[in-house]
Amino acid sequence: MTDETNTNSLFSETTFDSLDLPGSLHLALRDLGFDRLTQVQDQVLPISLLGRDVVAQAQTGSGKTAAYLLTAYNRLLTTPRTSPPEVPRTLIIAPTRELAVQVARDADDVGCHTDLKVHVVFGGLDYHKQRAELAKGVDILIGTPGRLIDYNKQGAYSLRETEVVIIDECDRLFDMGFSEDLRWILRRLPHATKRQTMMFTATLSRRVTTLGWREMDDPAEIVVSRDKLTPDTIHQELYHVSTREKLSLLLGLLRREGATRTMIFVNTRIGAKRLVQELQRHGFGARGLTGNVEQVRRLKVLDQFKDGELPILVATDVASRGLHIDGVSHVINFDLPQDPEDYVHRIGRTARVGAEGKAFSLACEDFVYSLDAVQKYVGYEIPTVFADDQLYAEILPRGQGHKVEDDGSSHRRPPHRRERRPHRGAPKSSREASDSTDRDKSPAKRRRRRRRPKPPEGGAPPASD
Repeated sequence: MTDETNTNSLFSETTFDSLDLPGSLHLALRDLGFDRLTQVQDQVLPISLLGRDVVAQAQTGSGKTAAYLLTAYNRLLTTPRTSPPEVPRTLIIAPTRELAVQVARDADDVGCHTDLKVHVVFGGLDYHKQRAELAKGVDILIGTPGRLIDYNKQGAYSLRETEVVIIDECDRLFDMGFSEDLRWILRRLPHATKRQTMMFTATLSRRVTTLGWREMDDPAEIVVSRDKLTPDTIHQELYHVSTREKLSLLLGLLRREGATRTMIFVNTRIGAKRLVQELQRHGFGARGLTGNVEQVRRLKVLDQFKDGELPILVATDVASRGLHIDGVSHVINFDLPQDPEDYVHRIGRTARVGAEGKAFSLACEDFVYSLDAVQKYVGYEIPTVFADDQLYAEILPRGQGHKVEDDGSSHRRPPHRRERRPHRGAPKSSREASDSTDRDKSPAKRRRRRRRPKPPEGGAPPASD
């Protein structure tokens, strides 16, 4: 195990030129403007480039993706392929579709001066097209667990001779219920002693370390800034506010900050949809990124946000892990996260790679109960700020304001239809007839069907005894 780094600096004094990498990788690094290694890269690369297994934990935005991509490319470029084309030499597993797509783009950037083929597979888009591309043979395969298992069961590719396995945001895979899927994939790979395995995360849990020691070959555990999960360059503020005043305070913060690229996190899909509608109604350009939005639309929304066309992205925790978006100035927790680890990942979307950013959290009566757990997990109290009355913005009455756009989440929900009852004389199915017979046998039903005596003519009640 390596020594823990206590420095607050993100970058080390080591330069990429000092690393023994193929010329094509050095050329790509210069194209990307990479000069000095980050702390996690400085500790991982000397070990991983030698072929040793690694479990690494470091702050979000600290350069973990580049560390494992350089390791994979170095191995593939310095050793010839001995496996058939249907075997990817490197497998990268990501918990979400968005992260898989981003890793694929980063892999294309790092390997732009090589002939190695990168392919990404994930659910919700181009099923047959992805499979056809996979069947041609790839060097680096990136994907989410479900789609990787599906194609493997169909025989579209094989893992029997894969050389490098990388699990990105491995703690998130456990949180999303992919532990069994992950083990299924690992059982199809060569023995741990015959492959190089690396796992990366921003929050290292006991489940991750247990999997590491069980499925890896004596891995080196690298922890950068164990006691500092969030960068010092993030300015954090906490506001205590009632649920009915949260929207007013949010609108006031957005107008005060003039944020041009802001991510707002909520805990539920329906909450995201409603918040997007309210923001649009009050004149803010906002779109939602949730799991029930069609994949093509999700990728389009994400690209618009990255390109600066969309100023506000409202998301659930599907967007809190691993996504690198340059220039995110503000992160706002409209809902405090229910999982303390998610707070670290959420605010880590800003202040990437040494930049500065702001993170605001609104603690209402619905979610304030998770505040103690969050502060205990990060190891400090989030600075509390009291909002004056001027910070609260006016909320427009219903029906007023700007036009609300469709967020793309309603097309998957079929319209609610009331079941028509059959006419009294209509034929019944055998199941309906059986249920009716069973109900007729009920003593309560028989009692209710007893005819009550008819009142005498004239409507007068019957005389009592």
